[in-house]
Amino acid sequence: MDGDAALLLLSDSRLPAGGHAHSGGVEEAVRLGEVTGTGDLARFLRGRLATAGLVTAALAAAACELAAADRELGAGLDPGAPPENGAADGVPLWRRLDAEADARTASPAQREAARTQGRLLLRTARRMWPSAALDTLARAVPEGPHHPVALGAVAASAGCTPRQAALAAAYTSVTGPATAAVRLLGLDPVTVHRLLADLAPALGDTARAACASLDDAVPADGEPDECRAEEHPGRQPGRHAAWRARWRALPGHSAPALDLLAEGHLTNPMKLFVS
Repeated sequence: MDGDAALLLLSDSRLPAGGHAHSGGVEEAVRLGEVTGTGDLARFLRGRLATAGLVTAALAAAACELAAADRELGAGLDPGAPPENGAADGVPLWRRLDAEADARTASPAQREAARTQGRLLLRTARRMWPSAALDTLARAVPEGPHHPVALGAVAASAGCTPRQAALAAAYTSVTGPATAAVRLLGLDPVTVHRLLADLAPALGDTARAACASLDDAVPADGEPDECRAEEHPGRQPGRHAAWRARWRALPGHSAPALDLLAEGHLTNPMKLFVS
């Protein structure tokens, strides 16, 4: 499938993966009076994109890379050959990448919401774009992978590049809250979409920064840089160590306000959105 067309499908709020049920923190912000109109919403969206948006975009790009690499590797493997350095078994790598997402999500409520969204997206995508990578991810994280990890794997299965996966993640990090604010506050949809249009350059910058973070890894002291196989001719780098090094520079921009909003929303008995 063409990556551009797949990107549109992945970013469509009508994709039956449960995204419409999550407000991205806006519902609790509205309840507390922190977001009361378009001015507050604009600041909320820009802050969310610079923190959670960048982190999810980088994780999605990393997952897209891993899914694409597994697909290429699997195409050249002898099905009867034993795994070498874990190369034929992507389960540990998917678990590690999901753990990277877990470590960057301080709020238990946000972790639960991310896994719910990831589980629903993965279930839908396995029917739309069936692939071995999605099957492996489902086996690796049966409780449901974090949403950006699932999104990146799905993007690769649908034919997207890592940058397209990052762009989809950045886009959904702001469109979900924006749409929720329209419903919660009765805002003019055209005005809210103007806010999103103003964010278009920042969305592109976020996707580029997310992908650049994958190339900024610095090996730990005493650890060889195994990310670049061409620098070690004649030697097959350890696959797991190479991926771990590549993920070392993934951003971890914290957003304490979003964590607090998520925890408060969890205990609110009167709510329209799941999270």
